[in-house]
Amino acid sequence: MAIATQRPGAGLIHHSDRGVQYASAEYRKMIQSAGFRASMSRKADCYDNAPMESFFHTLKTELVHHQQYATREEARRDIFAYIEGFYNRKRRHSAIGYSSPIEMEIKAA
Repeated sequence: MAIATQRPGAGLIHHSDRGVQYASAEYRKMIQSAGFRASMSRKADCYDNAPMESFFHTLKTELVHHQQYATREEARRDIFAYIEGFYNRKRRHSAIGYSSPIEMEIKAA
């Protein structure tokens, strides 16, 4: 989805933790076919991935731990709505001057 909407150019560095989903052959092939360079955190180095760890903590604290989902599809829809409808568009982030990510992206363009 990010590739389709943001259209990043070849040479982008995609950094992730060492999760199985990022190490899978299918995912690595997608990254390579987009012209990206894969980068993984070092084993047992949580600081490499601190921004994502912070995001997932926020997601769990503000949404997931307050819900009980009957199906994965229900959880997927709810999490998507939270990220795209609230987190990226309305939620203020102290690390970017109390702007929302979309506001910061527009300013940077």
